[in-house]
Amino acid sequence: MNQEIINEIKNQDYASITQTLEKFLSDQIEKNHVKGLILGLSGGIDSAVLAYLCKRQLKEKTIALIMPDTLITPKSETEDALKMISLTGIEYKLIDIKPIVNEYSMYVEPNDWAKGNLRARVRANILYYYANSKNYLVLGSSDKSEYLLGYFTKYGDGASDITPIISLYKLQVREIAKYLGVPENVIAKRSSPHLWKEHEAEEELGASYEEIDSILYCLFDKKKSIDETAELTQIDKSLVEKIYSQNKNSEHKRLPAPMPDRD
Repeated sequence: MNQEIINEIKNQDYASITQTLEKFLSDQIEKNHVKGLILGLSGGIDSAVLAYLCKRQLKEKTIALIMPDTLITPKSETEDALKMISLTGIEYKLIDIKPIVNEYSMYVEPNDWAKGNLRARVRANILYYYANSKNYLVLGSSDKSEYLLGYFTKYGDGASDITPIISLYKLQVREIAKYLGVPENVIAKRSSPHLWKEHEAEEELGASYEEIDSILYCLFDKKKSIDETAELTQIDKSLVEKIYSQNKNSEHKRLPAPMPDRD
């Protein structure tokens, strides 16, 4: 890999970015005539960054929902989420979604993949329930890396009213997390949506985020071709082609549902 490309991605003015994101959140509350913001706090870095952004100026207008499925969610993830609640002082609710997922499972045929996505959609349902009842906006936690790869569940963790960190690659999310004071163990842990046991993002994607972000950055920010990206990043062309294909094949997740043309 080309370390210069990685440094180019990571070396940003995170104080300025933080100010921009804080203003965005405040403006969205005012623009949409809502009382506050609600987010799902998983114990992972993306939702942690949202919580730490909100606590700076909007702590009294923010609620975090911690929603493990205790059948498969590691206890350490819930403990990390609760630790961040303690550090930020944000109001929270802890809801075990295991009984809800089990209830669904009584009526549908078994499929572990679909059940994993069901967990994400159950969480989205609960977030929107509380958002409706309190007149809050749902914050999406997708970063730019996940968004461009389609690495999110449609109508699950991809469902939100606003997406504050969608312009930040995963490597940049790690850097802004450091700036905001997110606990080091949360920053350093391997990323995982925890949709099934021992679920790890980089293993499922087949590449590290250093590789993924380098490729996406060159393809979409620098507007390089596949061959140029492989040469510039010093990453095997086959992996560049794979990441490019993942972006193209997931396009339906980023677009409105198609509709027929009418004359």
